[in-house]
Amino acid sequence: MMKAVLLAGGFGTRLAEETTVTPKPMVEIGGKPIMWHIMKIYAHYGITDFVVLGGYKVDYIRSYFLNYQARNCDMVVNLGTGAVEWLSCATEDWRVTILDTGLDSMTGGRLRRARHLLQDGPFCLTYGDGVSDVDIPALVQQHKDSGAWCTLTAVSQPGRYGALRIDGGTQVQGFSEKGKSDGGMINGGFFVCSPEMLDLIDNDDTVLENEPMDRLIAAGRLGAYRHDGFWQSMDTLRDKHLLESLWQGGSPPWKVWHDTAPASVTPLRRTA
Repeated sequence: MMKAVLLAGGFGTRLAEETTVTPKPMVEIGGKPIMWHIMKIYAHYGITDFVVLGGYKVDYIRSYFLNYQARNCDMVVNLGTGAVEWLSCATEDWRVTILDTGLDSMTGGRLRRARHLLQDGPFCLTYGDGVSDVDIPALVQQHKDSGAWCTLTAVSQPGRYGALRIDGGTQVQGFSEKGKSDGGMINGGFFVCSPEMLDLIDNDDTVLENEPMDRLIAAGRLGAYRHDGFWQSMDTLRDKHLLESLWQGGSPPWKVWHDTAPASVTPLRRTA
């Protein structure tokens, strides 16, 4: 089964109003962490085996998933015995691996620390702070057909991001500096990677978007999947408010999944 890897270890300094207490991927949109929204996107397409690359406040992420059932299920608690009966439940059939990849590791370093889990074939990779209605199956298929070792999703976003230089097809030829973008295509994450690209990461200090990408470009192995639909990162409080307003509007563009009613479950007992 294909895995989806989420980069979730950064400090999120541009969202300090929220991240002094909460790691950035756990900042909530519509009452759920933005990382949950990202995972729901992948799960909609049948990718439910997740690897979360934590660092800053990783214990917060561990606690969230350890207590996921308690957060999402009705229950009866016997305070005398400690027994718990689970009633109706709105949970997920996901497998979530959470790694502490170091407080100060860079994006490439975090991925390198998970390489022992990613040798079986292509895997998805994305940042823990951006949502999109990208067609994941089409992205995966292009990667498999192209011979690329890494395929990123190219999206339109002006301003503070560095623009991509893409040839007439799907191959990335380079990056422009941040601040000099003309509103062209940028790296929106939602990568598909082959295990070969992990060998291009040197150590914990390696920034994925620097040397490894440059090496992929030099080898002609960095592809781009062009996505003209919705994409939005959550870099600032303004971005968070935008996403929240879209969610509260009732039809958030990244919500590709369908809600299901809580299932009634046979009561299970757990003794503390």
